[in-house]
Amino acid sequence: MIPALGFGLIVGIVLGVVGGGGSIIAVPALVYGVGMSPAQAIPTSLLVVGVSSLAALLPRVREGLNWPVIALVGAAGIPAAWGGAALGRLLDPNILMLAFAVIMMAAGIRMFRKPRESEGSCSAGPGRAFRSCAPKAVGVGLLVGFLTGLLGVGGGFLITPALTIFLGLRMKQAVGTSLAIIVINSAAGFSAHAAGYIIDWATTLAFAVPAILGSLVAARLARRLKDSHIRISFAVLIFAVAAWVAAGTVTA
Repeated sequence: MIPALGFGLIVGIVLGVVGGGGSIIAVPALVYGVGMSPAQAIPTSLLVVGVSSLAALLPRVREGLNWPVIALVGAAGIPAAWGGAALGRLLDPNILMLAFAVIMMAAGIRMFRKPRESEGSCSAGPGRAFRSCAPKAVGVGLLVGFLTGLLGVGGGFLITPALTIFLGLRMKQAVGTSLAIIVINSAAGFSAHAAGYIIDWATTLAFAVPAILGSLVAARLARRLKDSHIRISFAVLIFAVAAWVAAGTVTA
């Protein structure tokens, strides 16, 4: 219970500050820290991260969300999440965790690079400019949704840079938009893994309650932090967790 409380708080803080990335810590924390199997940890992670992201989203609604992008990316991610979950059932759990470690390393490297903000077509609103961005938004949704179903990640560590670099959203708008998409993806991924899943209420609540509280507090405090400090700290944390997952998986 104590590891669940501590890791849940870390997940909530990361979600509230970065606008994503919580589930990339939640799955290995539940597997190696709490002792769940990957089959149990993935739906538990999706449940906790989805609810925590919804809590972190509420303080950011006033900053403005790009609802057309949320609809496109979210809708494309739902069937992709189901496909990823179906493939995940056919793979060895250790292979999934190694794939998780590789994706974490890639995410950590990406976090060291400053996101490039630009006024792209997706920030231009409805009309011809937005229609030109729709295929990009659908592509992002398919990729992130597939990873959500396969590995139990909400995809926030991919969504936020994709929204700024490929779709042209401003960073503040991208963080809130990312959280809304994570909620949709997490719900889709959870529904794909729900068959045969029995919630361990004691562990899930011990993980979820501090995650929700941490995300609410961190979302309000994040406005005072510099982006560079957030990115570097998150990258270091991801590298440490990736090394932990890789070592545990190879040993297993």
